[in-house]
Formats: sequence, structure tokens, C-alpha cells
Amino acid sequence: MSRFNQTAPTTTKTTNLAGGVAYTQTPELELVSLLLTSFANDTFYEKAETKFDRLKKLIGECDKQFAAKAIVYARIKFGMRSITHVAASELAKHVTGQDWAKGFFSSVVYRVDDMSEILSYHFSKKEKMSAAMKKGFAKAFDKFDQYSLAKYRSEGKQVKLVDIVNLVKPVATDRNAEALRLLVKNELKSVDTWESKLSSAGKVARSEDEKVELKGKAWADMISSKQLKYMALVKNLRNIIEQAPNSVPAAVQMLVDPAEIKKSLLLPFRFLTAYEEIEKLGAGQVVRAVLIGLSKALEISVSNVPVFEGNTLVVLDTSSSMRGYHGQMGNKSPHIIGSIFAAALVKANNCDMMTFDTDARYVKFNPLDTLHTIAHKMVFNGGGTNFLSIFQSMTQKYDRIIILSDMQGWMNTQHWYGVTPNAALNHYKERFKVNPFLYSFDLQNYGSMQFPESNVFCVAGFSDKVFDIMKLLETDKKALINEINKINL
Repeated sequence: MSRFNQTAPTTTKTTNLAGGVAYTQTPELELVSLLLTSFANDTFYEKAETKFDRLKKLIGECDKQFAAKAIVYARIKFGMRSITHVAASELAKHVTGQDWAKGFFSSVVYRVDDMSEILSYHFSKKEKMSAAMKKGFAKAFDKFDQYSLAKYRSEGKQVKLVDIVNLVKPVATDRNAEALRLLVKNELKSVDTWESKLSSAGKVARSEDEKVELKGKAWADMISSKQLKYMALVKNLRNIIEQAPNSVPAAVQMLVDPAEIKKSLLLPFRFLTAYEEIEKLGAGQVVRAVLIGLSKALEISVSNVPVFEGNTLVVLDTSSSMRGYHGQMGNKSPHIIGSIFAAALVKANNCDMMTFDTDARYVKFNPLDTLHTIAHKMVFNGGGTNFLSIFQSMTQKYDRIIILSDMQGWMNTQHWYGVTPNAALNHYKERFKVNPFLYSFDLQNYGSMQFPESNVFCVAGFSDKVFDIMKLLETDKKALINEINKINL
């Protein structure tokens, strides 16, 4: 049986957004990639509205129940918000009369304000609520208590929570009956949120010194009683340092709690954002304690990185487009996300690393460094996106190659074993007599691939769940699709 000269896969060549040769994905795989990698903003090659148009097209092409499960998977398992709000609204047009539709609209609501966000987009497109959406949203209220309903009233917004209650008429439960009654009467107040407690402290204080003292006490009370939710903790570390420095040890203890990190659904780059904000405060023991905590939290957030057998190479795209749309993506930029994930993979696997743009080169690093340190050593000098250079520069056999990129290759090296990355990959296999697993990790999802789908594992997403999927892929090529299909609506 032939090991290297395999039967040619059935794929469709296309031209990517950078003008290079690429391959199309199946609609299902492209939809999943779009949901798991896309924030509702402009990217280097694609405007947000263009992304939404592509999303609508894919939902129309895919099996609708699979699309529904993929949207729920992206929201619940990966913490993706805006792109799933748009997708939920667009799917509503296709699922009239489906028995499972109301289950979808209940399942996709992970947080109270998911409903108001979905409806804001839905109404902006002049769409009406379907019966399934009404029933699903009504059922979703069963998940939430008075604290959650009060916190996400969306007062002053186009779609308020009371508007949704009046539209869907949820059946009151023991958890929410009083809250719904007060909400309809416009008497529901956020009395137990960190925002309300700090606001109250500011109102009753008779001097600036007393305001500082009361706010410090409020922070201390919320941290010690664990009333402060994890995401709010990360967002308010600077305030805690400045207003309640004595509470920093307790805050850091909560910050590095693995269970809290997992439950929060915070993506790794959120910790990097917080780290860079706290760094601005300068020196001091309290500041250093928080920076250490954030570094540990970052490590924990990707702590289930798989350790693969054999020899692995991680390759990071350092071309210009990886910096995102005119640098406006901040810490959502693919170069930040790619750096963190590259660091996590090379550290866990003690493997080789390469970066590439116009050319490719091996990168040396200290495996004892933190993820934060390794990630910040990645140099993005710009240049083109030459996938061929990866295989041209490899000097040894690898059992596994993981490429982190926006997949917008356009440079071809003439007279070097063909003009496509796939031709270069095939020559590498022949040269070293090896048939490696190849992970094509799409950090932006523009809708095309650099390699035929049957030759690679197409991976997407920024959550630790990605690593769970990677553990399965080498034994089950359809692992991501299978995981999505397990979702119950």
C-alpha cells in the first residue's frame, strides 16, 4: 500500500483574499471556523459586514440543526458572543416549524443579555420574533435568579429586559418570580452587584477620604464573600490595587483558582490585556503580586495543552496581516492570540518552533520561561506570507506540524517544487520519508485553506477546548464536528 503517494483528494481550488492560491472548505467546517474565531469587527482583509454576509450564506448552505448546534457550541463552550448573536438571528429565518428550534433559542442564552443582544440585531434587520424564539427565550428565564436579571436589565438600551419579558411572557419560577414582578413594575434594582455597591459607597461618603475608605471596604467585602464574579475581578484589578490594596492577596487567590478560570470562559488574551494594564501602574509589591497572579492565570487558562508523542514543530505566521486591521484589533489581533498559543504549545511539548513571513526560520526560546515571556519574544517584522518557505526551511523529520496563521498565503517561490504550499508539503514528505499530521490553525477564518482539507486537521478557536479537540483529532478526523453534534437542543 502506498504511504506517501496517496489518492488525490477531492478539493476545489480558489483564490484567497490576499490573491494567493487556496482551497475551499466544506460549508460546515467554514461555518464552525467562522463562529469560533470571529469577533464582530473589521479584520485586515475583511470588513465586519462582509463577515456577516458570509455567515448568512453558510447558514443557508449547512444543515440547519448542525448550524444551531455549532452556534450553541461557540457560545457556551468557547465564550464567543457577538458573532453568535448575529448567527442566532440569521438562523431564525430558516427554522420555522422545527421542533428543536425553541430548544436552540433557550440553549444559546448563556447570559441574560444574550437575549437583548440577539434581538437588537434581529430588530435592526426589520425581522420579527418567531414563535420558536419567543418560546425559547421564555424558557431561558428559568436559568436566572434575581441577581442576574437585575444586573442585565439593559436600562437605556434599545431593547430592555422588561421589553423582552413583555414579548415572550416567561412563566415565573421560584428563582425569578419576585424579580420578574419587580422588573415589570420598574422596581427591580441592582443591589448586590459590585457596581451598585461601589456606587452606594460613593453616595453616602461625606468626604473624599471617606469615599476611598468605603470603596475599599466594599471591595474587601465582595472579594471575601466571593460576590465578585471572576470576569469583574479581572476587569477591576486596577481599582482593587488603588482602592483596596489590603484585599489584593485574597483577589490574587481567586484570580489563580483553576475552577474559576474554567467557569469564566475567559479567553487567554484577556489575561494579557489585564497584565499590560496593570504594568502601567509601575513598581510596588502590590502591583507585582497582581502581575504574578495574572501570569499564573494565563498559564492555567491553557493548562490542558496536549502533550503529543513524537517530534512536533509549531509554526507562527509573523506577516503584516497578522497584526489585524490597521492595528485596531488590540489584544484580539491574531498576532497576540497566535503568540500565546504558540508559546503554550512549544512549552508543553518541548518542541521546535519556527516563524515565517517572506521567509521561515527556527526560533530559540527558554522552555522554563512563562507563557507571557515566550509570547512576547515573538517578532512580527511584517513582510509577505510564504507558506512554501516553511517546508523549504525544515531540517528534520516531524511527526506533527502545527501552523498558526490567518491562512492568507500569496507568495510563491518559483522553480521550487511547484507553486502551492501543498506541493511543497508533499516534497517534504518525500524528502524525509515521513507523513506528519498537519494542523492548519486558522486565527482569522477568511474562508479558505492553504492545504486540501483531507490532508490536514483544520482547527479553529481560542479556547482551551481547542486543545481537547486536538487530542481527539489524531484518532478521529471529524472530532470537532462530532463534538458539536453531541450538543443537545
